[in-house]
Amino acid sequence: MKIASWNVNSLKVRIPHMTEWLAASRPDVVALQETKLEDAKFPVDELAAAGYQAVYAGQKTYNGVAILARNDLGVTFENVVTDIPGLDDPQRRILAATVGDVRVVDLYVVNGKAIGDEKYAYKLHWLERVRAFLEEEIKRYPNLVVLGDFNIAPDDRDVYDPISWGEDILCSPPERDALKAITDLGLHDSFRLFEEEGGHYSWWDYRQGAFRRNMGLRIDLILLGDALKSSAKAAAIDREPRRWERPSDHTPVTVDLDI
Repeated sequence: MKIASWNVNSLKVRIPHMTEWLAASRPDVVALQETKLEDAKFPVDELAAAGYQAVYAGQKTYNGVAILARNDLGVTFENVVTDIPGLDDPQRRILAATVGDVRVVDLYVVNGKAIGDEKYAYKLHWLERVRAFLEEEIKRYPNLVVLGDFNIAPDDRDVYDPISWGEDILCSPPERDALKAITDLGLHDSFRLFEEEGGHYSWWDYRQGAFRRNMGLRIDLILLGDALKSSAKAAAIDREPRRWERPSDHTPVTVDLDI
């Protein structure tokens, strides 16, 4: 099973990229973030024509998450969750669904804006509530995949210039500690199962020729529960869509599971 995650930064704008990439890569399951679409405007027909069904939770202009699955898998989305239990939050940032034998939790983590900002405090609180949710999910669903745009670079290998970034937003110790609290539940960064070196990124700013100069961050992650770790056969960052005209500032990340 090939599973992917992609922050598309507006599915309306990026739907041609999405369908082209689906045809070329043929992932079985894809988690999307920043769809920026109300549910009534989700491109169900275009994705169906590409061979995918979808479940989604969106809002106008901001946020929005979706999970796609190939029609020929012969599965339906089960036990769908669109809100973090105990958190009153209108922002559409989480979506969980069971796809076949795998539980998929799609996250669009809060950016946080700046250390000390109220959005930074909201990010840390949101991550606490997500951790509590995932602690229960992994008990119920051992075959757990947690993926998405985490808006946190796990360590300095995942930052093009860790000295310049220092302990700024996306790299601050409280954010990294919050991510570690999640992985300590028994979740493994699939990319790091295969690649130990730095210099591999999934996001590049649109400015300063950042992609051309590889001035990026690795903030798009696919985490695997203990039960799935040994089934991982490959993990990758597909840089090609970032080269296309009018790209998202993120590019897809994938993992191949032998299940």
